[in-house]
Amino acid sequence: MMSSAAVPAADRFDWFADVVAQELVSTSIKSEHALDFRAEAAVLDLGSVQVKQLGYAPLHSRRTAAHVRSSDPEQYQLGLVTSGTTWVAQNRHDSGPFSGDLVLWDTSRPFESGVLGTQPLHVVLLSLPRTALPLRSDRVERLLAERIPADRGMGAILAQYMRSLAAHGEECGPGELEQLGSVALDLAGACLAGRIGAEDELSEESRTRALLARIDAFIGHNLGDPELSPSVVAARHSLSLRRLQLLFRERGESVAATIRRRRLERCHADLADCAQLAVPVHTVALRWGFTNASVFSRLFRDTYGLSPSGFRRAAPRQAAAAAEGPAREE
Repeated sequence: MMSSAAVPAADRFDWFADVVAQELVSTSIKSEHALDFRAEAAVLDLGSVQVKQLGYAPLHSRRTAAHVRSSDPEQYQLGLVTSGTTWVAQNRHDSGPFSGDLVLWDTSRPFESGVLGTQPLHVVLLSLPRTALPLRSDRVERLLAERIPADRGMGAILAQYMRSLAAHGEECGPGELEQLGSVALDLAGACLAGRIGAEDELSEESRTRALLARIDAFIGHNLGDPELSPSVVAARHSLSLRRLQLLFRERGESVAATIRRRRLERCHADLADCAQLAVPVHTVALRWGFTNASVFSRLFRDTYGLSPSGFRRAAPRQAAAAAEGPAREE
């Protein structure tokens, strides 16, 4: 993470303008906070796709036709506003003030944007090559500077994925990052295609990966429902049970095994949480869809080598030992 805190105060605004020009696009930036500007930035390379995190004080940005002529990475940039309020205008479209949602713009066209209010803006960006997005440019034009809700449907799944990339992407190796970039491109394509009714322009592989992402999100949101089953998942996504099972077979894990594993992972995390020591083990199990205490106990022991109660008793000691480890090495 790059931060203006490492730059002399008098140079911070110019530093940020240079970061924007190098990592996003060249623009003209103005701010009432230029003399005391605060900003941070991070870039994660996923091959053809990049993830960028930006946080900055209120400002106004304008990319002109002259900027486009002098430098154009030929990208679509898809931004998720995680805090603060902004607006974007491009191609005779204006998003209006918004926060928490997604918005798309094209580096090959002039645009304007601004931060409203006094709070800084924090945004996660996907930089997508125009040639990599499997949608006709004349159809994508309709989406420029249009707010895309991030609280439902593919918008919510894409937003969740972008947050995960920003939080954990740097923990992954080069090969994993390439795969993450492919998934990001698939999800972005599926989200945008759904907004303009252009799903038929996506490749079968891309549609399959986007479908699996929707299924994964559905399972994650419904782990606490004891009625969650492969049949329910298939019906919710208008698939035959056989088709669903074939999709998961290629992953090497059945649908039922995936649901069971993810439930156990949630229980494992809750039982390791010292703040939840007063919550009975059976309540934790029920919270994540296990209605039979003996079955839950057996599955937990088979997976983690300890009973749920035994794991809970050992968890504080393991956490303390892990915290002391680095101190001993010093």
